[in-house]
Amino acid sequence: MPILQHCLLLILFMCGPLLVSAQNIGLREIDRLTDAALPAALAELTDFLAIPNDGNYPEQVENNLVWCRERFRGLDFTVTRLETPGMPLLFAEKRVDPDLPTVLFYLQIDGQPVDSTAWDQPNPYRAVLKRQQADGSYVTVDPPAVFDPELRLFARSASDSKGPAVAFITALDVLRARGIPPAYNVKVIMDFQEELGSDDLPGAVERHRELFAADFLVIMDGTRHVSNLPTLTFGARGIATVTLRIFGPRTALHSGQYGNFAPNPVFTAARLLAAMKDDSGRVTVPGFYAGVTLSEADKRAMNTVPETHAAIRQMVGIAEEEAIGDTYQEALQYPSLNVRGIRGGWTGQEVRTLIPEFVTVEIDMRLVPETPGERQVQLLRDFIADRGFYFVDDEPTEEERLTHSRLISFTYSLGSVPFRTELGTPIDHWLTAGVTRALGREPIRMRLTGGSQPMGPFVNLLGLPAVSLRIPNPDNSIHAPNENLRLGNFREGIAECLGVLTEDIPHD
Repeated sequence: MPILQHCLLLILFMCGPLLVSAQNIGLREIDRLTDAALPAALAELTDFLAIPNDGNYPEQVENNLVWCRERFRGLDFTVTRLETPGMPLLFAEKRVDPDLPTVLFYLQIDGQPVDSTAWDQPNPYRAVLKRQQADGSYVTVDPPAVFDPELRLFARSASDSKGPAVAFITALDVLRARGIPPAYNVKVIMDFQEELGSDDLPGAVERHRELFAADFLVIMDGTRHVSNLPTLTFGARGIATVTLRIFGPRTALHSGQYGNFAPNPVFTAARLLAAMKDDSGRVTVPGFYAGVTLSEADKRAMNTVPETHAAIRQMVGIAEEEAIGDTYQEALQYPSLNVRGIRGGWTGQEVRTLIPEFVTVEIDMRLVPETPGERQVQLLRDFIADRGFYFVDDEPTEEERLTHSRLISFTYSLGSVPFRTELGTPIDHWLTAGVTRALGREPIRMRLTGGSQPMGPFVNLLGLPAVSLRIPNPDNSIHAPNENLRLGNFREGIAECLGVLTEDIPHD
């Protein structure tokens, strides 16, 4: 722990009357404690971000695991390393009272890979402060003498999700320094391969059911609503991915010699993809939306979120939205089909007058609880088969090339499963009360988020109600170059964690 943080915590512990009950912490006290902890928290976040965290590399996973292990040991948690067939997980626990409920917190520690040449700073893991200019660009600045909530910290994982993790850790630090135990027993699971799908998480949950047993699951991951107001999200869509390879001639052909004779697979792919959606943006695959229904009560609850189509169109820079649901929130309740990449031939300075021999199409489908991945993948395959395509396992054989005019390979992967926790349930009342006490206003409560999170094992195997406490700003460029975290969001995140950690959970 940085020396500055040790000094800060000593001061917090010694100044004023010692608080002995979480119930004494109101909005004013939370504000005071948050402001006092903020300088050390920012310094610690900067240090933590400097540890590269690409989950593809065992040494990076190990370095981050060691940091987390020592940090939670310093908070008087019992820490357990969970080995898996792949990368390890880290589990931490603080038992306050066996008669109290237990809350499991999920922390994502890994981040997306980086291409340093695409970042507007020398090293994506060396955080820098930047201020936005009138033209929307950002300029690097020195740390100001007075806290400025509009400054942003730029670094890989600043928002997704080391920033939220450090906000949570800071709140635990503050409570420990003041001698205030959390209002319930706390368990923490740290995941070092979330960006790779958390493939080893389900097996670990199955093997360690008792270890993960809890009353609630709080997910410290995800971006706030587009308004950047405090946000709780009660579910997430799952994901399935499909790779299509549409074949043309055996080898790339000269477009002058063979144009008008050899079909170009780009056009074949284009016609297939165009058939998958109508002009309004609705997926035309039969049965794709089957099972999804929204009651009037559902619509009323989700549409209390303060947003408009016009504001969202302006934010993302489009003239017209797709016609799925009557509002943005309603659109998130349906499965989606997205072409996330196409490759065929060459472009730019490498462009060549050739008919390419194949086209690769990458598709992702977001799932909701009513539309399991296996079903959606089969529906898409049937749709393609109905259009006269012949499926091959890999490269077509010579006989297949000379027999079938539409050759395609189809491979898929099932990722995170969707989950949804109902609004108006005990976890909703508890989290809403904790955030409201911390910030002086109620959070936005979103029924479902568009992204995916690997919470299926906890929800489906353990039956835990799960809600995401979202801290980062929505315009944070997660997964992309120049990821950033607004300092005002980080400050509010610490306060929210203080409120939630000290909010009593009604129990029998």
